[in-house]
Amino acid sequence: MNDAAPLSASKKCPHCGFWSPWQQKVDDTCQRCGQLLDPVRNRSEQAREDKANEPLPQFMLIEIKPEDKGAVRFFKQIIRSGQVAFAATISFILWFLTLAAG
Repeated sequence: MNDAAPLSASKKCPHCGFWSPWQQKVDDTCQRCGQLLDPVRNRSEQAREDKANEPLPQFMLIEIKPEDKGAVRFFKQIIRSGQVAFAATISFILWFLTLAAG
């Protein structure tokens, strides 16, 4: 580890026990065995990413079908806008309460 910077971090590999340079990234791997240095965090990040990429459930937004007439589409769009505004308001309130709780 002579080539490491003076303030660099290292982490012990949970698989082989070798100390490897660690950039504190999810995909950092051990120099000796090539395994992930933080596999738990990697799984957590993958689960979070998968959850973020899921489509919204159907009950969250009213469905606008292609065969709907113009007036029906207009009113459904107004209802959908109200649903999104309501969800945004509730999200803000929950964020604020979480922030206030510490």
